[in-house]
Amino acid sequence: MISVCIPTYNGEKFIFQQLQSILSQLQQDDEVVISDDSSTDNTIHIIKSFNDHRIVLLGNNKFYSPIFNLENALKHAKGDYIFLSDQDDIWEQNKVITFLNHLKSFELVVSDCKIIDKNGNLLKKSLFERTKPTYNFFTCLYRNPFLGNAMAFNRTIMNKALPFPKKIIMHDIWIGLLALKTAKIYFIEEKLSSWRRHEQNVTNSIQKSDDKLSEYSFFFKIKYRFIMLVLIFKRVIFKS
Repeated sequence: MISVCIPTYNGEKFIFQQLQSILSQLQQDDEVVISDDSSTDNTIHIIKSFNDHRIVLLGNNKFYSPIFNLENALKHAKGDYIFLSDQDDIWEQNKVITFLNHLKSFELVVSDCKIIDKNGNLLKKSLFERTKPTYNFFTCLYRNPFLGNAMAFNRTIMNKALPFPKKIIMHDIWIGLLALKTAKIYFIEEKLSSWRRHEQNVTNSIQKSDDKLSEYSFFFKIKYRFIMLVLIFKRVIFKS
């Protein structure tokens, strides 16, 4: 059984297309667990319009955080394999079957993806060209190759990752680094989704290579990497 976990917040512009691309690949006993963080637009109405028994909608939440909104979806997931998804991307039609083939041998897999704008126009043909995947822990800590919406894992990884520490800056690097230290992971070179970047994204991690970081952001990046290192160490060694 597959559980696709999606945190939503005011996603009316793109959620219909995303759900279409996901549901068409799932079996009847799979599920899409959607945790909505107090959307004020038509997101909930659009989700309900599918009238699909595979959609599990968790509404009336007030996390005000994409991280802990996703955590809520994960806590309600029943599947053997967990796929993460954003509310505004598009999955390729062979994504699920390709991931499942690799999940037979690995506990967490991440694929490459295309990067598109709000209108679906191609911005970058490959995320991996910019952030080259590596199995070196400290390199991944420095430059995160774990993109949440291009990631899937088994329940063993989910159980290790939950609950999320309160101080993590993002869920994908937390799950990825934890898996890298405790399990077998694999990077799929095939582009299996389109990652949409637009002004309403909760985070925007695409920066030009010649961007100059401010002094504040430099020390912030050092600080959050140190915090992440400590949190990973505590979870791996002390299970806390």
